[in-house]
Parts: sequence; C-alpha cells; structure tokens
Amino acid sequence: MILQQESLVLFITIFTIFIAATSSPTRAHKSNSSACESSCGTGKSAKVVPYPFGFSRGCPIILQCDHTVGDVKIGEFQVLNITPNVITYTEKPGHNFSLNATFDEVDFSKYDALVIPGGRAPEYLAINESVLNCARQFSDSGKVIAAICHGQLILAAAGLLKGRKCTAYHALRPVLIDAGAHWIEPKTMMDCVSDGNLITGVIYKAHPEYIQLVVKALGGEIAGSDKRILFLCGDFMEDYEVTVPLQSLQALGCHVDAVCPKKKAGDFCPTAVHDFEGDQTYTEKPGHNFILTASYEGLDASSYDALVIPGGRSPEYLALDETVIALVKKFMQSKKPVASICHGQQILAAAGVLKGRKCTAYPAVKLNVLLGGATWLEPDPIDRCYTDENLVTGAAWPGHPQFVSQLMALLGYRGLDKAFRL
Repeated sequence: MILQQESLVLFITIFTIFIAATSSPTRAHKSNSSACESSCGTGKSAKVVPYPFGFSRGCPIILQCDHTVGDVKIGEFQVLNITPNVITYTEKPGHNFSLNATFDEVDFSKYDALVIPGGRAPEYLAINESVLNCARQFSDSGKVIAAICHGQLILAAAGLLKGRKCTAYHALRPVLIDAGAHWIEPKTMMDCVSDGNLITGVIYKAHPEYIQLVVKALGGEIAGSDKRILFLCGDFMEDYEVTVPLQSLQALGCHVDAVCPKKKAGDFCPTAVHDFEGDQTYTEKPGHNFILTASYEGLDASSYDALVIPGGRSPEYLALDETVIALVKKFMQSKKPVASICHGQQILAAAGVLKGRKCTAYPAVKLNVLLGGATWLEPDPIDRCYTDENLVTGAAWPGHPQFVSQLMALLGYRGLDKAFRL
C-alpha cells in the first residue's frame, strides 16, 4: 500500500468492542413459515432461513440444521456469530484502545479523511452534536468519509446519507433508509460500497476491501498482488496478532492463507485477547473465532512467499508439533521471509532456527530466544520490530505497523512506513 501523498486520518473512537463469535454448534428452533425456508445444504433434511438476510424479507430468523459437529455453512455464509436460539452477534470485552489525540483539541481541517468504526459507540455518539458537526465538516469539504458496521448511524444523524449509496450491518437497514440513504443490500459480510467520497462496509470481515477503498480514495496505490503469504495458526492465538496483519496484507493485495494443524479450510480457531491493564503481566479474554482459509494437511509450503507466526498461547503447543517444526525450518532454510511476533518466537526457538540470529519477542519469551542461540534485541519501546536478513520479529501487537511494513520490505515493497499517519 503506497500513498502518493502523506495523508492524515481521523478516527472517531470512544469505546471499542468485539463482535465475537461463539464456538457452540449452531442449532435453533424450526421455522413455522415454510415460505421463508430453504435447504441448508449440510444436513439430510435440514431447513433454514438464510442467515442473516432472511429478515430483509420479513422472515422469522430461525435456524434448524441437524449439524451437531463443526460449522454450518449457508451459501457463502459461515454461521458462527450466533448461539443456540440467538439470532444476533454476541458481545465480549475486547482490547483497551488507547487514544492518541483529544477530541476537543483536534483541528479537523488538518485531516484528509474521517474513519468511523462500528460497535455500540455510534449509538450514543450519534446524539452528540460535536461529533455530528465533525462529520458535517468533512462532508462539506468533500473529504473522504469511511464508516463500517454501526458507524453509519453517525452519518445518518448528521443528515449526510440522503441520496447516497451505502451499506452497513444489516440491522441498520430501516434507520438508514429512513435517513434517505440508497440502501445497498449486502450479499456477504465482506461487502463494501463506494459512492464518491463515501465508503461504507458491513462488518470487520470487510476490512481488506474497506482499507483498499480508503487508500485509493486518498490517491494511494495498492501493490503486492503477486505475493502469497501463509499464516501458521493455532487455538488461542492472540486475536489482534492474527487478524490485523492478515487483513492488512490482504488490503495490500496479497493472497493470504491461514492454516492450523489437524484442521481444514472452514474450521475455526478460538482466539485470545491479551491486554495490559495494570497488572504485572497481560490479562486474557476470549476473542473472535478465526476462520481458517486452507487445510493444513497436504499443504504445499513451496507455493508461498512468506510465513507469518502470530503470538498468543498457541505457540506453546505448536512448538511441540514436528510437522510445524519442519514447516518453519523449510521457510528459514529457503531464505524466504518469516515474520513472527510476541510468543511466536517460541516456535522458532524450538525449531532451532534462531542460532546466530538477532531477534526480539515478548519480554517473557527472552529465555526461549537466548536458549535458542539468538542475540536478544530489547523491544524498547514495546512496538519496536527488527529485521535480521529474512527474519522479522516483534514483541507485541502495538508493533503491527512496523511488523507489516518490514515484512513487505523483505517482499520488495518499500516506503510503507510512510504510507499512513493514523
């Protein structure tokens, strides 16, 4: 992602939450409305209402699949964001997001774009006149405005959607139509709509295209479509440390696959949210269920240009898997870029590929790094990342901008560190 000009982007962010999926098998009552039923396609005689867009036709949103193991897939949708007898997303505490500017002190004229995240915050921000005036200033100046999920509520309240094409989380359909918007019904949760300076997306799964549209609207160029990146995943890897780099690399145009031993494409890995909340070590909370894009068995590692290893708790047990060790050794021996963050270096140490190398990691992993024969590089500050030949290492998710930038530099794309000021 290379911008032809340096751009400054303002995020309206007061409180962030995750729309987190559950790991429970999907099951609910059978619908009484035969007109709204269609075949599930995964069970012998299962009937379902297409999730989640059945309600756009006034159908009762009730699912019935005789699937008891694994995921239910309806059309293009992986039905994971519902619990038994529940038809909407679940909510769990996410990361604590640190602000880097004070709203009342910001000079909106110095920014080139406005980005409005979703979650529950837009509900109350939409009745804050200062927030609405901020959105109106960006609109009046013709600058880029991007909103996702529930963020469009702010634009509706500011009177900025009249006659504009937009999409959003499906439950916003009635209020956005009432606000005068030209509603575009999303076909998947990854859909985005661009209408002049206005960019809208459905939910977080739309981030890759959403980011691309924002970058292009700011005059940027997307590069990297010829690169194939492999993510080595596991249960309870850190939520940010897999999702953010993966979606960033997809936004950069790379083909990205995520795999996990003993799992196949369409399976999911539960993730963990690791945060720093004043204790002597990080806290842990449940994160999103992360959908794998490829099967581990039969994987052709030679078809990928780089390997990424997220942190979290998964590296502890992945380091004991001989097939994982062999995979990591193959990438390192071929001198292909390997990027590992946080606890991911536990796998590198177990694979014996750190001898004579320089690297950093989450500070508690220092022992693994030193016993693995590497020279320890202090992560000071915690967002510091390092490149040593084909190896990129970082300490924690605050280092993602450097982490992704340094990996892309090894793949032949430079200047990414100057692409965005966020």
